[in-house]
Amino acid sequence: MEIEEALIDERSLSKLKWRCRRGLLENDLFIERFFTRHESSLTVNQAAGLTALMDLADNDLLDLLLRRREPEGEINTSDVRQVLGMLRT
Repeated sequence: MEIEEALIDERSLSKLKWRCRRGLLENDLFIERFFTRHESSLTVNQAAGLTALMDLADNDLLDLLLRRREPEGEINTSDVRQVLGMLRT
């Protein structure tokens, strides 16, 4: 039997949305679309992946979103790759 991942709670979701506000409009557009599509089903692990992406500088994040580069080093985790895929579609 597969254990379902825990969904992020409302308070954590609200904090995450605030944390995701960016300086580049292009990044904001990707993030806004992401929340429109996935907000109601976002898991704790996905939120952790998104938080790791939000630690990047705006231009580095945009490079990942536009597939100019792929995650490397500390951010090359399964959670980050999953969320990045969700952001890119």
